[in-house]
Amino acid sequence: MIIAFASCADYLETEKYFKDRMSIEKAFKQRNYAENWLAHAYSFLANENADVCNKNDSWHNFADDIYTGDWSDLYKKFKNGEYDESALQSSWSACYKGIRQASEFILNIDVNEEMTEEEITDCKGQARFLRAYYYWLLLRKYGPVPVIPADDGMIDYTLSYNEIALPRNTYDECVDYITTELVQAAKELRPDREAMNIARPTRGAALAARAKVLLYAASPLVNGNQDEYANLLVDDKGKRLLSDSYDEGKWAKAAAAARDVMELGKYQIYVAHYRDFGNNDFPKTIVPPYHPEFSGKDWPSGWRNIDPFASYRALFDGELSASTNPELIFSRVQNGTAGQSGGLQWMVVHMLPRAANGWNTFGITQKQCDAYYMHDGRDIPGKDKEMGRGDGSERVTGYVTPDDVNAGRYIPLLEGTSLQYANREPRFYASVAYNGSLWTLSAATVPEHRNYRSWYYRGSPDGYSNTDHWLRTGIGCKKYVHPYDTYENATLTQIRTKTEPAIRYAEILLIYAEALNELDGSYQIPSWDGSREYTVHRDITEMKKGILPIRLRAGLPDFEPGVYAGKDEFRKKLKRERQIELMAEGHRYYDLRRWKDAPIEEVLPVYGCNTVMTAEQRDLFHTPVVVSSIPTTFSDKMWFWPISKTELKRNSRLTQNPGWQSYD
Repeated sequence: MIIAFASCADYLETEKYFKDRMSIEKAFKQRNYAENWLAHAYSFLANENADVCNKNDSWHNFADDIYTGDWSDLYKKFKNGEYDESALQSSWSACYKGIRQASEFILNIDVNEEMTEEEITDCKGQARFLRAYYYWLLLRKYGPVPVIPADDGMIDYTLSYNEIALPRNTYDECVDYITTELVQAAKELRPDREAMNIARPTRGAALAARAKVLLYAASPLVNGNQDEYANLLVDDKGKRLLSDSYDEGKWAKAAAAARDVMELGKYQIYVAHYRDFGNNDFPKTIVPPYHPEFSGKDWPSGWRNIDPFASYRALFDGELSASTNPELIFSRVQNGTAGQSGGLQWMVVHMLPRAANGWNTFGITQKQCDAYYMHDGRDIPGKDKEMGRGDGSERVTGYVTPDDVNAGRYIPLLEGTSLQYANREPRFYASVAYNGSLWTLSAATVPEHRNYRSWYYRGSPDGYSNTDHWLRTGIGCKKYVHPYDTYENATLTQIRTKTEPAIRYAEILLIYAEALNELDGSYQIPSWDGSREYTVHRDITEMKKGILPIRLRAGLPDFEPGVYAGKDEFRKKLKRERQIELMAEGHRYYDLRRWKDAPIEEVLPVYGCNTVMTAEQRDLFHTPVVVSSIPTTFSDKMWFWPISKTELKRNSRLTQNPGWQSYD
């Protein structure tokens, strides 16, 4: 038979996972063999192909928001662009192996004699989703890639290297293939999954992935890009791989694709109920400041009956299971477990303080810290002051006093905490480990380790030291950390399993708002299944459907009317909302690139607290300084990841991304 190869580099690789003497055609007649084959197709989604992962497998944890600083100094390597063509390349071969595995399944599953027709259709949809998603992961990281013939006219493995060499397809060709496959997958996939199969894609997952792909395709990096980099990104015949003509209709397609997910009616923004009592683990609800429009209304029209802090925290810390999270659209659940070297449990180990035996190295930048709003929706005083982008205001001085604590002021801050961290929005307290913050660590067996406060002053257990276990900016991260989590005794059993938020409904809403904002004209776009037609244009009422639920869930009021009035102002707010809402979910690195903001944002110096200062010098500690150990740079070669020289040697028609070396 003719084989669907893993990639141009792996076309002679024999199937090592299944060593069965039966022919593939005969083997696929059996349920167990077919199910095992499909399960193997899923296996390539792990590690470097995880959307959200720890530093060991990730290059996209190193933008301008978060970092992991320890003995390996990976953050320096990536921030400085000092990686080469051999760095983190297993994702290329893993994706193409997954593509091959999925293609074989699609071609052969129809002969199965032990599955029902409905089961075969759904399994085929799963394989089709996987194949499209692997191509998406390749496109996002490397830019345009070769699309391997799959269902018809597939490559013959008996041919020579040169005879099967394939050029890179254009970006738009890759998008057309991926989105067409995802529509077909949506037709084949089930609309829902039972709890035991929650990590398998549904119809909504296929449509959500399609919306994401179309958003990137509409963005400035690949839509009408006429800069020198785009001119140099060509195939082996000199054909441009990125479109040089701007097409506003691509934004309309992205908006309609997001609308397709919204119209399913299966997903909603998760909210936790208001709590009028609590403890350190699950505190009493902090009520947002009074607002005449939203304070007196229940969700989803207001925040009267919800807990904004608990609503956001529970999405990530393991409190919600994948099957009980109405916001979760697609997740590789296994990426939250100890079984994955870069899984979310390991990310939490990097976040936890030394009292929990954590590595205390996963932190956030001052820029990210400043991005969070005050609890009434205003900017913090002194925001971005040091970068020359402030409004002229000064940072708040002073610290929480015992009287403040007794009077219930500045909750949840405790005595001695800088007032720079007071009265911030709930997502800040669910995400940021500021100096003096409380870690409950309730599963710790050592009593003094519970309800632990981390101080990042020099000389403190979590502060600057000669070891690798200190935060370069003096600002840590708590997102994904459950109140019970601890790495005591160096075991992951006391860290709750996390659900990887590969795609969640909040992202779809943000896609909808962003895409609508970019439109000048009006477009008629058919729905994914052709059952209806959307009129898509820049409609403020529709834009609010995308942005307001996320703001209200966070206890923040809507934007002022002037923000909606102009594209530029709304775009700024939208970008900031993504920076806050999706922090540490694997988005910022790619967002800065697709918006073409990376040359500005990633070259700015990284600021943080002055970590060489002691507790006696606390005013100086809280005066932001440039963190010289976190370098910043950006060059054109960093728009996309380099293709390995091994692949370039094996495929004579494959071209390297500009700025990187080809093989000799």
